[in-house]
Amino acid sequence: MTASQSNSDSVLVVDDVPLNLEVIVDYLIEAGYETYVATSGEETLEQLELVKPDLILLDVMLPGIDGFETCRQIKRNQATKDIPIIFMTALAEVSNKVIGFQAGGVDYVTKPIQREEIMARVNTHLSMRKIQKQLHDANENLEKRVSERTAQLNSALKKVEQLKIKLQAENAYLQEEIKAELNFNEIIGQSESIQNVLRDIQKVAPTDTTVLVLGETGTGKEVIARALHTASSRNTKPFIKVNCAAIPANLVESEFFGHEKGAFTGASAKRDGRFTLADSGTIFLDEIGELPLDLQSKLLRVLQEGEFDPVGSSQTKKVDVRVIAATNRNLQQVVEEGEFREDLYYRLSVFPIEIPPLRDRGEDVILLASYFAQQCAQKMRKEIAPITKSLANRLFEYDWPGNIRELQNVVERAAITANNGHLNLDRALPETAKIGIKKKLNKEEKEISKVLTIQEIHEIERENIIKALNYTNWKVAGDTGAAALLQMKPTTLSSRIKALGIKK
Repeated sequence: MTASQSNSDSVLVVDDVPLNLEVIVDYLIEAGYETYVATSGEETLEQLELVKPDLILLDVMLPGIDGFETCRQIKRNQATKDIPIIFMTALAEVSNKVIGFQAGGVDYVTKPIQREEIMARVNTHLSMRKIQKQLHDANENLEKRVSERTAQLNSALKKVEQLKIKLQAENAYLQEEIKAELNFNEIIGQSESIQNVLRDIQKVAPTDTTVLVLGETGTGKEVIARALHTASSRNTKPFIKVNCAAIPANLVESEFFGHEKGAFTGASAKRDGRFTLADSGTIFLDEIGELPLDLQSKLLRVLQEGEFDPVGSSQTKKVDVRVIAATNRNLQQVVEEGEFREDLYYRLSVFPIEIPPLRDRGEDVILLASYFAQQCAQKMRKEIAPITKSLANRLFEYDWPGNIRELQNVVERAAITANNGHLNLDRALPETAKIGIKKKLNKEEKEISKVLTIQEIHEIERENIIKALNYTNWKVAGDTGAAALLQMKPTTLSSRIKALGIKK
């Protein structure tokens, strides 16, 4: 379209860089489009209350809410959900494109902006929208004007079919990319222990079996719960999280099961509980070991019968909910201490998944640190260099008592204080970690002549495990098993037996 041609279509351009706005607006005005501008996601949403453009060019990296979240909010609004959105970004990773299409975008333009590319995509999607409107109008009057509109409809349908074939091909490709991205993309790691966890998730996720996720604080129990939900047939339904330790004891029943108006002081209105909100979906009961004893029987009823009574109500409610629970406590010990019902424990632990601590995951520490560093680089809009060998050694030396959550915080601090793009662990690691690492390195330097080879270490470990197995008559688990004798978890001992090729 030339500058002399008139065009009734309008385009909203969203970018926080004035120079980008000026260049793109010039292209659009020259092509005859009516043009609006915004410099943030919030300003975009405000403008859409006043004007309804035919197309939106939306930058991904914006101050405040980013382009992806802005797109999601536009698509949730009935008045604006049909406006096509083309993302503008300098990010070329497939994962970013997948996020954009999932948010509701129809296309991508890569920065730096090229006039021919952006105008071709704008013209194509505006043409598609015109054709869709034409078809909608034609279908409403089809019975009255079939004979006179047949030729026009056939022509329009032919264009739509061509576009449909093209979009289906693109969609098929994107679906494959989405499947790859949804393959537990938040669970980073290649160690055998975490791969065992992934295999367990793949086995149990398609079922409705109750799962108990075990692990130390910060190991990622919620991430595992979300992966189970995502890989299940309930993934289009709600995922409701409840932190049992964060709810006051006198409000737990109301939070779980809801209440009627006037059921207790402060209950000024009827309210649905978390189990009602999770109906047909998944509920994640985090820190289940902190649940008050008097509420445990009511939770057991939900698990067994799928029903409960809201506080202050005489009517029983039925729900269909998949339960995933998590704890960092030894529930068997809590049961022995009389603080947790034995029948509830067995009902929750139908399929336990134990997450290994970060200190037992080897190279995963570096993979996770690199992943968090990339996140920080994107969030802070700064370059972060790859992790060096010396940096990796320091990460290996630390025991990470706070596990993945602590590692994430350390990497973020190291990114904030980065020197020339290199993570700065000097200020990021806790003082206790620095002292411990220094002592360990000094000791290693003094005793370097005493260092054993990895083969020697494995042989000593192998002999020690065989001695323990012989002593316990090759029983691994239980109070009288080899794992207890060696002060190891049964799952860890089983993995080492297999890795070291130990056979009876």
